Amino acid sequence: MEMLEIMAPCHFGLEAVVKREIYDLGYEISNVEDGRVTFLGDFEAIAMANIHIRCAERILLKVGEFKARSFQELFEGIENIPWEKYIPSNGKFWVTKATSVKSELFSLPDIQSISKKAMVKRLSNVYNIDWFEELGSEYPIRIFIMKDKVTVGIDTSGVPLHKRGYRRLSSKAPLSETIAAALIKLTPWKADRILVDPFCGSGTILIEAAMMAANIAPGLDRTFTAEKWDNIYRDDTWKEVRREARELIDTSVETDLQGFDIDSDMVRIAKENAKMAGVAEMIHFQKRDVSELSHSKPYGFIITNPPYGERLSDKEELPAIYSSLGNVYSSLKDWSLYVITSYEETNRYIGRKADKNRKIYNGMIKTYYYQYMGAKPPKPKRNK
Repeated sequence: MEMLEIMAPCHFGLEAVVKREIYDLGYEISNVEDGRVTFLGDFEAIAMANIHIRCAERILLKVGEFKARSFQELFEGIENIPWEKYIPSNGKFWVTKATSVKSELFSLPDIQSISKKAMVKRLSNVYNIDWFEELGSEYPIRIFIMKDKVTVGIDTSGVPLHKRGYRRLSSKAPLSETIAAALIKLTPWKADRILVDPFCGSGTILIEAAMMAANIAPGLDRTFTAEKWDNIYRDDTWKEVRREARELIDTSVETDLQGFDIDSDMVRIAKENAKMAGVAEMIHFQKRDVSELSHSKPYGFIITNPPYGERLSDKEELPAIYSSLGNVYSSLKDWSLYVITSYEETNRYIGRKADKNRKIYNGMIKTYYYQYMGAKPPKPKRNK
């Protein structure tokens, strides 16, 4: 069984979460760096990762790594990669994306063009053909250059992993599914604990929580580029991984998941999305202002993505919104509050300093995940 290096790019700040997910799948981590976790596995591991990992953006098959400070070195490094192991003579291949940070090579179009030419030369020599029709399966290439170190991967996912397939409708500034899942995983929340999102928008945080509670794999109902690599995969590999994932689902698990929003259209959208995800019966959505949040039971969780005030016209409303959230939180007995936002006055208007604070990039927006810890519930007494 050939052991491969597989890369899982993620949002900056979520590397530890993705690392834990990979460990939970039973694979060995080989490297962790900013925005990427690399692990060891076979070709089945690529299917497992795509279908099961909740917090990575995509899964890449690492095929090469070398130093390059000139385009000649880049060409030679790309040409030396054994592309014929992965790409058949009829395969469609191109450099879909290149990035360069603190490196001599910085022209991304040139990096892409030269890399493609090097691939063509290698494969032309191997297959003894001068022209590639590229009518077969797709093999999109991604190249990362950091301090002159070139890392090359083939994208096995295609459409980013946050595209679960359930969110047909969304709010104006939706939180991605991968970040929403990570926010939950960064807390001690479990399915038997109360969870409320008082700014639920299109319902992403609660839907991801319900999918975790019911053990629904996030990639179960979508397709991936690597599924069509019939030169690599036997016909039943992906089918078998999906079959095993479906056997783990349990939507009968009891949950207390509640979502509020003052916009009735967003409540409707959240309900539709939850239905698409197969978790509609597990979440209670309603039109309600954050100030109306109350609960008689202790040890609950609020995990939420309130307005950031990115537009100047909205900034004036933020003190009232965050003060209202802080007031509600202070009235709940032994609850925990988790807030992702770029609003710099969050601690001030919540009314206390966060116990922990983690920087997370939500797209191009630098946000902070404010974590206000409540008391832990007592452990159940053991019968003597």
